[in-house]
Amino acid sequence: MLPLRWHDDAGLAELTGYLRGLSRHVRIVVVDGSPPPLFEGHARLWRGIAEHVRPDDDLTVANGKVAGVLTGMRRARGEHVVIADDDVRYDPGALARVHALLDHADLVRPQNHFHPLPWHARWDSARTLLNRGLGADYPGTFGVRRSTFEKMGGYDGDVLFENLELIRTVRAHGGREVRPLDLYVRRLPPGTRRFWSQRVRQAYDDLAQPARMAVFLAVLPCVGAALWRRRPELIAAGAVAAVGLAEIGRRRAGGRRIFPAAASLFAPIWVLERATCSWAALAARFALGGVPYAGRRLRVAAHSTRRLRRRALQTPVPSGSGVAGRWSGLRQPGGSGSLVARKPAAL
Repeated sequence: MLPLRWHDDAGLAELTGYLRGLSRHVRIVVVDGSPPPLFEGHARLWRGIAEHVRPDDDLTVANGKVAGVLTGMRRARGEHVVIADDDVRYDPGALARVHALLDHADLVRPQNHFHPLPWHARWDSARTLLNRGLGADYPGTFGVRRSTFEKMGGYDGDVLFENLELIRTVRAHGGREVRPLDLYVRRLPPGTRRFWSQRVRQAYDDLAQPARMAVFLAVLPCVGAALWRRRPELIAAGAVAAVGLAEIGRRRAGGRRIFPAAASLFAPIWVLERATCSWAALAARFALGGVPYAGRRLRVAAHSTRRLRRRALQTPVPSGSGVAGRWSGLRQPGGSGSLVARKPAAL
């Protein structure tokens, strides 16, 4: 199942070839929110490869990607479901491993890596390595137990950082998460224009992680203070520390065969970029009430685990309102597995 909302068909032939090969291993459902001419073309092209549907009309969430996931999960037949962005490229071995891990986990969090690697993909890979150095990255794909997803009532779709929202919702409901750092799944890099357009929006995600946001907000004042005091060695030490942390992430779980050494060298540049964009994100939060996303403005990056736990303890919301209402109509599980894919997420 592939939730989409495309405005052009760039890359359609490559995606179709991938789906055709993938259909030999899993059942695929396409949830397509594209304009009618594109939708109709997709329907003709993917006939026999996947079930092709529009997002359900009763889903009014602000984040269209979540609407696609909720629609797809209603149609999934297997207990083990893979949620993946449409730029994620699984091979049969990775799918089999996610399937096996879901026997004992509610959420599987693989590790994405870009291939091919233009300059901006190496730049953004530094983010991945820093996250690995501190714990684990936020991928564009998850394995989810469908029964757990149903028990949760889905997850809130009125947030920007929907991947973190899903992770925290699973945790809030007592689900078990596994983070196999050596489960590498390829991801196609975005175009250069899309890369630049995502900078502030991705920085806005850090509002859901206040400690992380505080660190990035402190970077520019610290750099300014070091320059004012004529202590460039302090800036150099910070750059070395960023490279060292990224290299720790690169060396974990066999990462040296996946990530190029140059990606670690981009770490200081990425930190400066995120530090700058964090101030822009903060301004957007308080001056504009959020960041623009798919024609709307989203205020909340993601809810805290504490708030989601309180919500999990509350009486279920009546059908037709709130998260439970958005998730009403789930079909009963059956079969062996399904794939849910969606447009690229902001990390």
